[in-house]
Amino acid sequence: MRLSGWGRYPSVEASVLAPRDAGSTAEIFQNGEGSRMIPRGGGRSYGDSALATRVLSSRYLNDFITLDRRALTIRCGAGTTLAEILRVCVPQGLFLPVLSGTKYTTLGGAIAADIHGKNHHIDGSFCDHIDRFTLLLPSGETAVCSHTENEEYFRATCGGMGLTGMILDATISLKKVPSAFISAQSIPATNLEESLALLRQQNDKQYVVAWVDCLAKDTALGRGVIHLGSHSETGNLEQRAKRKLSVPFTTPGFLLNRYTMSGFNRLYYARQRFKKSVNSVYYDDYFFPLDSIRGWNRLYGAGGFLQYQFVLPDDSAEKGLRETLDTVSRSGKGSFLAVLKRFGPANGNWLSFPSEGVTLTLDFKYEAELLPLLDRLDEIVLAAGGRHYLAKDARMSAAVFRQGYPKWHQFKALKDRIDPAGILGSLQSDRLGLTKAGVRSSQS
Repeated sequence: MRLSGWGRYPSVEASVLAPRDAGSTAEIFQNGEGSRMIPRGGGRSYGDSALATRVLSSRYLNDFITLDRRALTIRCGAGTTLAEILRVCVPQGLFLPVLSGTKYTTLGGAIAADIHGKNHHIDGSFCDHIDRFTLLLPSGETAVCSHTENEEYFRATCGGMGLTGMILDATISLKKVPSAFISAQSIPATNLEESLALLRQQNDKQYVVAWVDCLAKDTALGRGVIHLGSHSETGNLEQRAKRKLSVPFTTPGFLLNRYTMSGFNRLYYARQRFKKSVNSVYYDDYFFPLDSIRGWNRLYGAGGFLQYQFVLPDDSAEKGLRETLDTVSRSGKGSFLAVLKRFGPANGNWLSFPSEGVTLTLDFKYEAELLPLLDRLDEIVLAAGGRHYLAKDARMSAAVFRQGYPKWHQFKALKDRIDPAGILGSLQSDRLGLTKAGVRSSQS
């Protein structure tokens, strides 16, 4: 079947295998027909990190194993989605400590990408809250991995995009919440300097994220809206059913252009400027607004889109962001989904993305002339000492990757040691030089 990431670019013809347990997964590892494979969860990474000629779906590894209310932990199969975990936990006053922008991320995928949310500056990334996980190695052996047990495997697997083995299950810490609602507030910012100042000033708030008008120019460059949130003390813990809108077909790509996007951005900014009061928002609406639009990735046309996310250290962030936004604005290829956040300190995982500073995420409709623009943005990011998020990547070069991730060689050394036959690999890992394109070696 034809598979792609959420960005719908690139795509590949792949066979999908869906093992039901560790034994059947190990059998696939040992008795493959020669082509390599990569684990795949909900398919919500944007680029080609979960694409290969064969993919190992975690759809059947979705058991709830234990919920320990005293220890505040839950253990689930790797194919369990964040939505399913929240559906069980929220009515009991429990909540996941870190959430991605979609609730359809699987537990295994959240570990493989070491996802972050609107609260990294306070709570770190997803894997900072993992007690342990069970990893099926390419050899067919299982290893329990944590911050203290098989730590080398833990550091490589968290953020390692599925290249070290198949995550079977994981235990994650939970936190108590008083209700299912978020106290939310929006603060407008007239330009980039003010946006960054507000992010710094509000750094003690639990959830902080900014929408940025990436097509604004001159004195309005970098204007945006800062969205703040915290768990509300009022409201109940009941789950709410939610009706969904749907994009029933792929829209023509020409509908997204500098004029339509500029119009949307101006309208959105104008509406948000007057929303300064604190509102009570159901958690699903606050954390996952795009999940209410089924198939929203079709809005970018048949060619799909690329999401581009990078982080810059504080001392170079304003200059690098100004140059980035100016380049995007002049190109006219910006998006209406531009998100600015602050990160706290990096963790010790070898390929985890977040590091202390400021991160910007941009969406671009795919077209051939986009690639030179992204190459130029890469130059700006690297010159400012930044790096790119692997879960959003579909075209980064090996040289750019290596400059941004200084521990890549440690990762590759471990990968080569535990997977000498090259069983696991993806389009992305080939492109980044972590694996070699082609079939498994004769050692398999």
